[in-house]
Amino acid sequence: MTVSALTSTSTMPFSLGYGTNGFADHPLPVALGLIAEQGYDAVALTLGHPHLDPYAEDLGDQLQSLRRLLDELGLRVVIETGTRFLLDPRHKHRPALVDDEATTRVVFLRRAIDIAAALQAECVSFFSGVLPEGTTAEVGWQRLTSRVAEIVEYARDKEVLLAVEPEPGMVVETVSDVLRLRAELGNPRNLRVTVDIGHCVVVEPDGVRGALLLAGPLLANVQLDDMRPHAHEHLPFGEGDVDLPLALATLAELDYRGVAAVELPRHSYDAPGLAARSIHALRAGWHDAGRIGENGRWLQESATAIATGTGTLSTIFTLARRHVGRGPIRPDNDPTGVLFGTACDHLRGQLIGRLGDVLPLDELAQALLTLYGDGDSAERRGVLRGLGALSTGSQELPDAVVSVGLRLTNEALRTNESGVVAAAVGPFAATYLDQHSWRHAVLKLVFMGISLQAVAHLTERADDELARMASDFAAERTAAGRPVPDDVQLILQASSSYSTSS
Repeated sequence: MTVSALTSTSTMPFSLGYGTNGFADHPLPVALGLIAEQGYDAVALTLGHPHLDPYAEDLGDQLQSLRRLLDELGLRVVIETGTRFLLDPRHKHRPALVDDEATTRVVFLRRAIDIAAALQAECVSFFSGVLPEGTTAEVGWQRLTSRVAEIVEYARDKEVLLAVEPEPGMVVETVSDVLRLRAELGNPRNLRVTVDIGHCVVVEPDGVRGALLLAGPLLANVQLDDMRPHAHEHLPFGEGDVDLPLALATLAELDYRGVAAVELPRHSYDAPGLAARSIHALRAGWHDAGRIGENGRWLQESATAIATGTGTLSTIFTLARRHVGRGPIRPDNDPTGVLFGTACDHLRGQLIGRLGDVLPLDELAQALLTLYGDGDSAERRGVLRGLGALSTGSQELPDAVVSVGLRLTNEALRTNESGVVAAAVGPFAATYLDQHSWRHAVLKLVFMGISLQAVAHLTERADDELARMASDFAAERTAAGRPVPDDVQLILQASSSYSTSS
């Protein structure tokens, strides 16, 4: 199923699942029953405490019973191997495949393969590990390749599929790293890729869509969660920066037919509620993925028309409103569209991002000046969102585009239009605005009462000086008997060094 063929009523080609590591306070049969009850048709089974001991004496009997239960509940299964303290009670995820001594890890992965074969699981997912202190990257990579080669051979004999999961901070951190590993091992057919869409906003240079497309037909397992760019922390949907509809639409475009399972390993305290809310969010995201499919057709046709001269950018940019309307992109927590923009804002921004691939960038830079100068407030927001779309690629923008972008960003920040100011502090400003100007942009949002949720990469760029400015502002407000906005505290928290010194 391609994105262009996707509609809001299309059936998902892949199966939605839920990870048992998010049900750590429930016995496994109960957890599986609750997962199926919510409408999931797959499960990501993490081996180890508390659900399935891979070293239990009666493991064979347990696996037979578990296979029967999975059949009764109609659940597909993938095997996850990320239990934190299974192999070493004192050190999380140790030993890893990149450690000096990794025999117990290799033995465990062999056991996971045996379990997958018994359960007829879709794949066994595993990670590389964090490089030990004092070990060079070259040595770590050599250890990894030799051990994965051994595991691949064992899995081939068992007819089990393996999937390497890139993890932030590990030796294999991105999908590109997995592809390198496969290539060095001769591209074994049974070694493929797991993609956690949350990880993509932390480490993947081209984001969620880019990582999924790069994995392409090698994608064998998907983990679903939300995440913020500055922290490897699995969050419920809606609490981070992951574009869930885009991720689901991309999976449909790839005609992915495997398991996509919710991964919330630190949320067992609310497992039944989160399972219910998560599948609701996924279904809503799938509905929105249909909108992305419709928008994709419009974007492709529009970009082609502009590139070939059969349509003008100014006219098409204006007509974008007719295609999607002016509704807020996140109506639940931004009903006016000030913080995160409207559907029209984002469609215009995506159009500019597409044009970066079909027009000379010097020509596009001049067009942005014209669009912004001649546009109304909504069109100006679209231009600013477009700068953000251009800046999120893996390549640095040419000087001409950066110069124009800075000019328009600074002009936007001099206005008092909330939506325009919020759009100006997106990814382009986070990447290219100088620190002095960026600090003042953040404080301007506080002055105007605009939530700092609008600011891209706040934690990464916040520094002691911003914290000092925010602290001074809070002191002035307090002295004047006026309330201090909650976001002032957010700025102070974002600068850990300032908080420590004070």
